[in-house]
Amino acid sequence: MEIITYNPPQTKQCPFCAETIQALAVKCRFCNEFLNSNKARALQADPQQDNAEKAADGILFVARPSFLAMTGSVIRGLLFLALAAFLIVYPLEDLSILQQSETLAPEIVTSPETDAAAPAQDSIIAETTAKAYSKLALNEQQLALLQRYRIIAGIGLAALVILMLLTKMTRLKTTFYEVSTDRIEWSRGLLDRKVDNLDMFRIIDLKMRRSLLDCIVGIGTVTIITTDKTDPEFTFEKIRNPRRLYDVIKKASLEADRRSNAFHIE
Repeated sequence: MEIITYNPPQTKQCPFCAETIQALAVKCRFCNEFLNSNKARALQADPQQDNAEKAADGILFVARPSFLAMTGSVIRGLLFLALAAFLIVYPLEDLSILQQSETLAPEIVTSPETDAAAPAQDSIIAETTAKAYSKLALNEQQLALLQRYRIIAGIGLAALVILMLLTKMTRLKTTFYEVSTDRIEWSRGLLDRKVDNLDMFRIIDLKMRRSLLDCIVGIGTVTIITTDKTDPEFTFEKIRNPRRLYDVIKKASLEADRRSNAFHIE
């Protein structure tokens, strides 16, 4: 009887995503990173030294949009949620102006001295007020519909506000900026992930903008003007340490211009 010995294939762990792959693999099938690059060798030599990895790749700045960028949106969202709660809880159909009643006119108080001349004037006021109230009065079926659609409108408004806040939060969470000595790279998207880059020597101008609220929470927006036809103007939205990013890009763009002998004519 022949005995067959099974030798399992040799495997190793990807230094980027920590998935198990073949020992002779050159490219990880999970994260699509090449395992023979300088970045991979640096990680394999010392996976704990992130600073050494960044220095090897010339990475100067990494950031994501701060969740503090949602401060204004959250405040507006809370106001709309309060309105939605009001619509759900408060019984608008119980307002007296919407109720059908025989005594729609307000009570009129008169004094003994004016009782003789008041009846005609009081009758006119009562008739006018009754007509105004009767135009807004609803029957029982209309009041039931008002109650139903009031609750539906409140729930719909609350759901819409929450959906918009979650969408903005997801967009901020899935956006990533990386600035190196040669280029700016950014990625965005959750289901449809997009990665793009911009050469540093194409930058011709940059500016930083910080509102009062930005200064309070410690964030800011940096906008760069470039000669790139795809992205002539690119914005780092609501990031922390915007002044540091501004200085890093300014210095790196000047050095890139010097290396590539690039001259920008305005």
